[in-house]
Amino acid sequence: MKSFYLLATLALIPAFVQAQSNTLVSDTSIIMMNPAESNRSENSMIPTNKDQIPSFNLIKLNLTGILLKNYSLQYERVLNKKISVALQYRLMPETGIPFKSTVLKAVDDDDPDTKKIIEDFKMSDFAITPEVRFYLSRKGYGRGFYIAPFYRYASFTSNDLNVFYDDDNNVEQSIKMSGKLTTNTGGLLLGFQNSLGKHVILDISFFGPHYGGGKGNFKGTTSQPLTPDEQDDLREQLEDIDIPLTDKTVNVNANGASLKLDGPWGGYRFAISLGVRF
Repeated sequence: MKSFYLLATLALIPAFVQAQSNTLVSDTSIIMMNPAESNRSENSMIPTNKDQIPSFNLIKLNLTGILLKNYSLQYERVLNKKISVALQYRLMPETGIPFKSTVLKAVDDDDPDTKKIIEDFKMSDFAITPEVRFYLSRKGYGRGFYIAPFYRYASFTSNDLNVFYDDDNNVEQSIKMSGKLTTNTGGLLLGFQNSLGKHVILDISFFGPHYGGGKGNFKGTTSQPLTPDEQDDLREQLEDIDIPLTDKTVNVNANGASLKLDGPWGGYRFAISLGVRF
């Protein structure tokens, strides 16, 4: 509506000037205007886009992350029409593996130990993800298609990594290991963000692969000393844990065991987020 009034005003200016000119010629008189009134008249015709530029602060909640039992908030600050910076914090309380039933179906039936590890395994994690967004559309100011390089630091903690072994009486025993895995990755995110109203926004990120490295250290102690044969069986079970492209260092002694991991780490970001501008 403001644009309509502006166009109407601009369209009437030539006719108004022509009418004033004809009046001056016919009356052969000069009309002097007050300078203050002239300035007010000119300033009233200067359009402003201030109301058309959205607020520069955005806070968003990742709705899809809730399905995976993690909770993620992102703060974005618009710097100018094309560029913004954002910081995301993700937290997952201690819980079992997401989609556990699907993972279990992928494990062979002749590998009951792995199935037990998955059944009992619980973990928690948090991640911090800074990114820089470059908006490609004309709208800008945090709206339209964007491309965003990002870095992610993540930490995964578990106190319930149960590893099973047989004692000297051929009775199954277990050792509970605890520790954490930290990762550092970088990636590229593509997405689209737009306003649903004056203060509500929808952010859809649909392509976000990231890759880097991770290191982990897990330790566990036994309630009673392990015999040499028990140590051998426990060592074998730890070495059989299959993690592709990852270097494993297994140490077993009479009091327990440790497992160190070092290798590549990757992931994929996808999110539908709802937020507010202010």
